[in-house]
Amino acid sequence: MEDLSVDYWVNNEANNEWEEMMKKVARFHDKFNFAENNGHDMGYRIALTVEELGELAAAITKGKPIADCVEEMADILILLMGHSLAMKVDLKSAFEMKISKIMNRPTRKGRLGVRVTEYSD
Repeated sequence: MEDLSVDYWVNNEANNEWEEMMKKVARFHDKFNFAENNGHDMGYRIALTVEELGELAAAITKGKPIADCVEEMADILILLMGHSLAMKVDLKSAFEMKISKIMNRPTRKGRLGVRVTEYSD
């Protein structure tokens, strides 16, 4: 298994768009030395994610411009990619496995809309 640390992403050549994105996030983590400053603590990272989700929800529910919503979405994406750096896991492979799995799930209509889930009442 590859070493998927910040150093790995910073020092290796990117071969595709995903790897370019991971390299950029890794450079961000490296620049601010997150690994040595509690920035890879997952409890802390989850709290940041909840904060960013709240900012996205506020942007949407307050009717802010789409550009504001998109910026909040980008913050969440960068955080998720950073989570994979902190945990040294292959997020792209996990995405590929999960999207394949959920494409085969049934839909259920709830009070708030359609859900794609394997769970039932």
